[in-house]
Amino acid sequence: MSMKSGFISIIGRPNVGKSTLLNAILGEKIAITTEKPQTTRNVIRGIYTDDEAQIVFIDTPGIHKPRTKLGSYMTDSAVNTFKEVDAVLFLVDDSIEKGPGDKFITEMLQNVDTPKYLIINKTDILGPEKYKEIFEEYNGMGIFDGIFGISARENWNVNMVIREMKAIMPEGPQYFPSDMVTDHPERFIVSEILREKVLLYLEDEVPHGVAIEIESFEEEENITRISAVIYCEKKSHKGIIIGKGGRKLKGIGKSAREEIEALLGSKVFLQMWVKVKENWRDSDFALSNFGYKDK
Repeated sequence: MSMKSGFISIIGRPNVGKSTLLNAILGEKIAITTEKPQTTRNVIRGIYTDDEAQIVFIDTPGIHKPRTKLGSYMTDSAVNTFKEVDAVLFLVDDSIEKGPGDKFITEMLQNVDTPKYLIINKTDILGPEKYKEIFEEYNGMGIFDGIFGISARENWNVNMVIREMKAIMPEGPQYFPSDMVTDHPERFIVSEILREKVLLYLEDEVPHGVAIEIESFEEEENITRISAVIYCEKKSHKGIIIGKGGRKLKGIGKSAREEIEALLGSKVFLQMWVKVKENWRDSDFALSNFGYKDK
């Protein structure tokens, strides 16, 4: 039996549910998700495989008007996927007037020849009238090859999206082993898990100034030893991350360790330090060191 394969980019403004959709498609968590916008910084590739097809879904950082070099990197890396894939899934969760980011993305998509599909997410909270309004607004533009309503969080209609995407994929080889769900190394996923826990535990003014560096990752017979540094931009942020008596850092570590142990299937010894690197989001050298630019 012939195999189908291809690449699909998942795009949208920050916090619209792209990573939640990717995790729902794969049936397991490879991309971190929080309520805070701009959670995804790198392009994350998730690999869906069944007996008929293998589709590599590319979860991109939220497209937004950048204010830092990190922001520019995130937006550029998302836009650069448009012409390299077999289809683009554009996620929205509101009418175009409510989000200038959606208008910006739509204008870009008008100049892209790649097949484009609109995904109206969060239908579990939108209601039928609001859904109809969003559907008619985007359908009237005449640039989408199809429109789907889903709830990524509730896993509603996600299978329909997979089915439709399989139908349009060209015949091609299986690029990755059947049991592989991402091409990112475990070290990268561990750093993302740590960053997710920081995002979840901290006040709003700190998280986007946080980067994670895995200093060592040593797999022994019965335990994996991991040393990580949490970098922040201000000395005042360092105290917030550590917390009174080190409580906040301990909470971050405990939550991260449990998830990392489930990922690796082994006991984990996790050491963490907090260091200050001022204005790293506007430093080419720091962005390269943290994996946000080619070295």
